[in-house]
Amino acid sequence: MSASNLLSLKEMTCFAARIRLETLKCVGARGFGHLGGALSIIEALAALYGGIMRIDPLNPQWPDRDKLVMSKGHAGPALYAALALKGYFPLDWLSTLNQPGTRLPSHCDRKLTPGIDMTTGSLGQGVSTAIGLALAQRMDGKDRRTYLITGDGELNEGQTWEGALFAPQHRLINLTWLVDYNRKQLDGETKDILDLGDLEAKFGAFGWATASVNGNDLAEVVKALEAARQETRKPFCIVLNTVKGAGVPGVASITLNHHIVFEGDLRAKAIAAMEAEIAALEGATT
Repeated sequence: MSASNLLSLKEMTCFAARIRLETLKCVGARGFGHLGGALSIIEALAALYGGIMRIDPLNPQWPDRDKLVMSKGHAGPALYAALALKGYFPLDWLSTLNQPGTRLPSHCDRKLTPGIDMTTGSLGQGVSTAIGLALAQRMDGKDRRTYLITGDGELNEGQTWEGALFAPQHRLINLTWLVDYNRKQLDGETKDILDLGDLEAKFGAFGWATASVNGNDLAEVVKALEAARQETRKPFCIVLNTVKGAGVPGVASITLNHHIVFEGDLRAKAIAAMEAEIAALEGATT
């Protein structure tokens, strides 16, 4: 898949809604999980897997593919949903999330799940591994890209800022870093735990080309990702200003929604609402 396969905005909107629905079903099958931060990055995943990334679901190990490092590995359910919808593995795998014998663990594992390019979960380390992948791609002399997704609370880790210094120094122009700036982390708001301030200005000062967008607006996300592909001098950081639990009011309204119980009326109403939204979207596109 290449840029020529980029979905239209309407198609991508439907794709994002389907990722959101399957994420709800995935976490709902377990009854609890890291739902808030999975929902906040769905538009980014819809754009990446909707044509921005060069991939081949029938050949997950294709040497010329772009790669994604989901450093906030607890958001795996959203990535699993995107991968299943693209055909990397059957949709019914999603109901096995974090169950004994599953191939979809709580955090991403490249040895278990087709389409996962890097095992993640220890926050901050995905920055280093993404840099390693980008360096390897450049050493191979091929036109491939690495995409990195981190949380904002994850930027509490010093390792992330070492990577932020390293990538511009080594001109890793094939690296795009997306920060999910939903302003919440495990046990509170980022401004109260360790205030990050103006992330776009910080990354710019570290030598990155930058963009700050509404991360739950597909058109803005796609525009920023396309700008990143055109950048020829610096690695690119996109600050995604998002809502934790985006697209699902019953989840977004929970103050501490990093890891929640998701069952009963909350689950039933959320899934029903998303199914209705998808039906309306698909009706509008026919």
